[in-house]
Amino acid sequence: MGEGSQRAIVAAMLANLGLAVAKFVAFLATGASSMLAESIHSVADTGNQGLLFWGGRSARREPTPEHAFGFGRERYFWAFIVALVLFSLGAVFAIYEGLHKVRHPEPLVRMGWAIGVLLFGVVLETFSLRTAVVEAREPKGSSTWWEYIRHSKSPEIPVVLLEDCGALFGLVLALTGIGLVALTGDPRWDGYMTIAIGALLGVIAIVIAIEMKSLLIGESATLATTNEIVDALESHPRVRRVIHMRTQHMGPDQLLVAAKIEFDAQLSIADLASVIDEAEVGVRERVPIAVRIYLEPDLQREVEAATSP
Repeated sequence: MGEGSQRAIVAAMLANLGLAVAKFVAFLATGASSMLAESIHSVADTGNQGLLFWGGRSARREPTPEHAFGFGRERYFWAFIVALVLFSLGAVFAIYEGLHKVRHPEPLVRMGWAIGVLLFGVVLETFSLRTAVVEAREPKGSSTWWEYIRHSKSPEIPVVLLEDCGALFGLVLALTGIGLVALTGDPRWDGYMTIAIGALLGVIAIVIAIEMKSLLIGESATLATTNEIVDALESHPRVRRVIHMRTQHMGPDQLLVAAKIEFDAQLSIADLASVIDEAEVGVRERVPIAVRIYLEPDLQREVEAATSP
């Protein structure tokens, strides 16, 4: 896990830890269900950042005979657990609490406390989001933010971005609910906004779960990376062509490459082995994350014959 990911996680963890305490105190002072939902949300987010840290640490373990390709996918697994925590501890609890408040409304007191804490929360979450945005700019490149979240092979910063955006929108919803209670005198608005916070967390949790599921199953390299690998292989003077190739991310910075390649037919066994080693070195120079490369000599006509009806 890079330093940028660590900075984004630390900023989010500190912000959420402080907010969890402040929101819970505001809930005790006001009785607002939206404040309770927001405090549980911040507790869940704080734990989630801890899980992301744990995943980054676990992924650095050396390969073992039982896990010969290493533990890089642990970062995806723990990010998937983040989605489950966010859904169960955040979304489900908030919706339940909101429904309870709508069915059994109770008047709110000391609403100034809640408004002050929520505004303080907006400042902290904005700082956390800004840190994540700054760290994401380089890997994001010219992609849109949605494209970056959808196609990033590193789980930490996209997860923090989604959580921070969800936290900011949740704070706005909580402010809206308390403001409407103050204007109308109807405490059910607090419950309605609590349900909306739960629905928001549920959507974010589902997006994270879908993306992490795809990475856990195994995603191939991007088109740009694939073209770079093919170009590196075919630039070797003794390589005629890449017949076909498969890639898979074993982690954000660990790529598996397997390819059938047509080499110069005049090569001896010893020369072929040497050329394969040189081709692997060439790929790693162009694509450093290609940590495991398997190249199989083959002939184009044999593949065509094998695949013809």
